[in-house]
Order: sequence, then structure tokens, then C-alpha cells
Amino acid sequence: MIFNRPPLEERIAARQRELGPLKPGRHFEHRPAAIVFFALIVCVVLTHVAAFFMIELAAG
Repeated sequence: MIFNRPPLEERIAARQRELGPLKPGRHFEHRPAAIVFFALIVCVVLTHVAAFFMIELAAG
């Protein structure tokens, strides 16, 4: 053990035991991850919509 800490694998396993099983129907256990994911999806959709309108305006 380095610096009196258990190996990384043991720390991860202990953390997963503390969390318990996932609840059915929940895909994002980490709220900030869900916010970032949906913000990126919105940005991609808005970019595609803007590009579509720019192409339509250039076409006449």
C-alpha cells in the first residue's frame, strides 16, 4: 500500500458497495452529468438548425 491507502480497485469496489444497486428507470445517477449531456444535445440541435437556415438563405 502506498501512503497507507488501499489500491484503487478496492476503493472503487467500496464506493460501489456504498451506493447500492441502481434504481430502475434512472439513467443518470450524477445530476451534473445529466445537465452537461442535455446541454450538449441542445447545442448540437441548435447548430444544425442554424446551419440549415444559413444554407436556405444562401440558396435564395
